[in-house]
Amino acid sequence: MTNRHYDPTPPLPSEYRDAGTRAARPRDAATLIVVRYRQTPEILMGRRAASHKFMPNKFVFPGGRLDVADQRLNLKASLAPEVLNRLRKHTKATTTDQKLTGLALAAIRETFEETGLVIGKPVTTPLASKNTSWARYFSHCVVPPLEQLDFVARAITPTYRVRRFDTRFFMTDDESIYKNQDGFAKASGELEELCWIPLPQTQELDLPGVTRWVIDEVGHRITLDARERHHHSTPFVQFVRGHTLEKTL
Repeated sequence: MTNRHYDPTPPLPSEYRDAGTRAARPRDAATLIVVRYRQTPEILMGRRAASHKFMPNKFVFPGGRLDVADQRLNLKASLAPEVLNRLRKHTKATTTDQKLTGLALAAIRETFEETGLVIGKPVTTPLASKNTSWARYFSHCVVPPLEQLDFVARAITPTYRVRRFDTRFFMTDDESIYKNQDGFAKASGELEELCWIPLPQTQELDLPGVTRWVIDEVGHRITLDARERHHHSTPFVQFVRGHTLEKTL
């Protein structure tokens, strides 16, 4: 579990919701931390453009909102049982495993869109999808390597913000990158300055509080083998009546 307590990022004046208004319902989102093992472990990050209304100019992991298409893919692979069990915790009774798996798929899709990197394993017969992004992804003759993903953190944006997300943070190693791509020529441009950053140097960047919190957890998890990671607890932070609550899943 992370040793760093969650420290929310101070919002810009425009990011506070008006007094007396109801808190926005958090939208489901997912992000992917890709770890590349060199002499010093590196993680893939990019900077959000100054024009973004949420977390402008901050360095973040690739990710974004859950899409309906992410929940409708018909795949034979599945998340590790221990990972899925942790995802189920502190969710509504109506939340299906298909939706929870969709969150992991959203993290892979968003990484593909924002960085151009294909996180996947090769297959002989490509799958099909009516969704444009998934269709482009499947054109590489790959499928999402769900069994290789770990669920490392969950955070819900504070209630005082205009925009709120219920974000699940997933992690995988660079072995999951199809054909071991290094360049970002096919990136969407949504994230600027995409690069592999040595883990110790990430703390020198302009990071959201939640990102610093998650990086601390990543630093611990990379010391474990794959089996230990899948069995390891996941930190979860949320806000109740103005107070920060940190739990484990």
